[in-house]
Amino acid sequence: MSGHHHHHGHSHSHTHGTENISTAFWLNLSFTIIEIIGGIFTNSVAILSDALHDLGDSLSLGLAWYFQEKSNQGRDKTYTYGYKRFSMVGALVNSIVLVIGSVFMLTEAIPRLMNPEVSNAQGMIILAIFGVIVNGAAVFKLKKGTSLNERAVMLHLMEDVLGWVAVLVGAVLMYFFKWEIIDPLLSVGITGYVLYNVYGNLKGVFRVILQGAPENFDIDDIKPKLKTIEGVLNIHDVHVWSMDGEFNVMTVHAVVKENTNRAAMKKAIRHELQHMDVEHVTIEMEYENEDCGMENCCES
Repeated sequence: MSGHHHHHGHSHSHTHGTENISTAFWLNLSFTIIEIIGGIFTNSVAILSDALHDLGDSLSLGLAWYFQEKSNQGRDKTYTYGYKRFSMVGALVNSIVLVIGSVFMLTEAIPRLMNPEVSNAQGMIILAIFGVIVNGAAVFKLKKGTSLNERAVMLHLMEDVLGWVAVLVGAVLMYFFKWEIIDPLLSVGITGYVLYNVYGNLKGVFRVILQGAPENFDIDDIKPKLKTIEGVLNIHDVHVWSMDGEFNVMTVHAVVKENTNRAAMKKAIRHELQHMDVEHVTIEMEYENEDCGMENCCES
């Protein structure tokens, strides 16, 4: 009675995602060590707090790398859909660490608004230029990434680039005008922007975890399109969700005429759904006046 269909169009992008995340991880970890030394050398609390923040980033990147690798595994008896959703765990942990890091940055920056500290501005300028280059390279590497995990990681690194731009601008102003207050002001502004982005990313993660319909996916649009197929009388009990923000799964009940060629009908329905980014579909067929026998079936 039911038909199954799926294809594997995203395996390449997932492997690519793993490479991107591993590169970002090693870049971040190496740079964190340089930052700690540089922060002590320049007596800059901003750079030291950024180093701690980057240490958190490295941890998250490591987790994201692990979960992205895990999500490439095939299905088994325990995880019958495979491990794609494991990358969501990485994106979730990433976002949480980003929130904690941002709160820490605010607790560091706000007191400095009241009592600005004098730091080695020249050393900060050198370190900031280096920071922009290193993190900028990592962002560029991840920019083409499409998975929510890669997006979460890119937000981390984008935050770091913006953080270093703030440090650079602040250090230049401190060097020439002794305006130490500029540094914490920029830090607060950037952290607010990052938190706004994290909110959007978390919304996407929870939409996937709670099995909401994929973004830009209109169920009301599906029914009329499938009804245009010859022999389809009605479409109901449509359920669509995403495994990881990319791989979409769907189940649908189609009411068809009694003399319908079922194999041809399933092929026609699948063909229509492929254009809508549905990778895996299960089709249940019913005849007119047949009770579908499932709870709330006809209401959906």
